[in-house]
Amino acid sequence: MENAAADRVAARLDEGSDPTGLIVTDLVALIGHVQASLRLIEAAIAREAVLAARQADADTVVRDDVTPRYLTASTALKACDAGLGAALDRLRDSGAPARLLN
Repeated sequence: MENAAADRVAARLDEGSDPTGLIVTDLVALIGHVQASLRLIEAAIAREAVLAARQADADTVVRDDVTPRYLTASTALKACDAGLGAALDRLRDSGAPARLLN
């Protein structure tokens, strides 16, 4: 999959596309994917909390091994989101064409 992505980028660069524009487009798409994943994780955590509350009402003992993994993944994705946002800001500061940055 990584090679296919690299081949698509190389093909677009060969076509004379603006490299900065391609990077901006990819960063914006990545940020969207990361933020969508964060929303999914937040929904999963909320769902786990509801299930845990229901099971607590039924006096059932439950080991909650899933939520810590969600929280770890969420922390990593938040760091990734911040890093991608910083990279996009740097490209904006570098004078990339405004039409590509919005």
